[in-house]
Amino acid sequence: MSTVTIRSRPRYRDGVGSSAVQRAADPAGEPPSPRSQPVIGTGRPPWWLLVLAGLVAAGVTADLLTRGRLERIDLRVADVVSVWDLRNSGGYWFIWVFTQAGGRGFILIVLAGLVGWLAVKQHTYVPLLRVLLALALLTTVIYAFKWGTGRTAPAYPGGSFFHRDGASYPSGHVANAVLMWGVARWQAVEFGLSARVQRTAWLLSVLGPVLTGVAMVALNFHWVTDAVAGVAVGLLLLGVVHALDAFVLSRWVRARAGRTQH
Repeated sequence: MSTVTIRSRPRYRDGVGSSAVQRAADPAGEPPSPRSQPVIGTGRPPWWLLVLAGLVAAGVTADLLTRGRLERIDLRVADVVSVWDLRNSGGYWFIWVFTQAGGRGFILIVLAGLVGWLAVKQHTYVPLLRVLLALALLTTVIYAFKWGTGRTAPAYPGGSFFHRDGASYPSGHVANAVLMWGVARWQAVEFGLSARVQRTAWLLSVLGPVLTGVAMVALNFHWVTDAVAGVAVGLLLLGVVHALDAFVLSRWVRARAGRTQH
């Protein structure tokens, strides 16, 4: 297959990645903007981690629905956290800030800046498509879990499953942190952003879910297993987004770029 360059397809600049598209001067003869070498990996979950995440998500869900040992652990942790009563303490807002490492609004603001910068500087809309795909999958899967299990939060009197008002399991904030910071890291590496930006994205993809989960449990917003399942589901969704990008999205973008050439 012949190599695709920006010169031969001017409307498709860095659309997929260095393996599919080589950088070259643009049609006006200007040199391409400099790109940093990758200092970290893109963060695509290996197959064994996806298998492990699937087993954890299935195992935790089955144990909770059968009122197993994990639910008893949840109750003991929630009892301890209730004694701390951090939700009514002076430290509430300080801890709450860390929950926003998984907040959809905060992450979307950061991603909007990243996507916009890449669209202007590198003339590619692929990051936007990846973000939209991730959001669609996250919303669909997380709310299917929440409405399907109907688990109430620790603060709810007599917490249980299959409650009409239950929407605690799994933690959407934690899953959001795993998935969306993972997507941000991927774009930072693939599109050659500075080493500092790449390392910052890596740090957010690692610490974001941890800080979110700990803060959510500490404030008694979620059970421990909500956070654990959120990590597992987030990893699975990140793997799905990578797979769909490789087998559907990137091929579609390449095909569309080929059509616009003729």
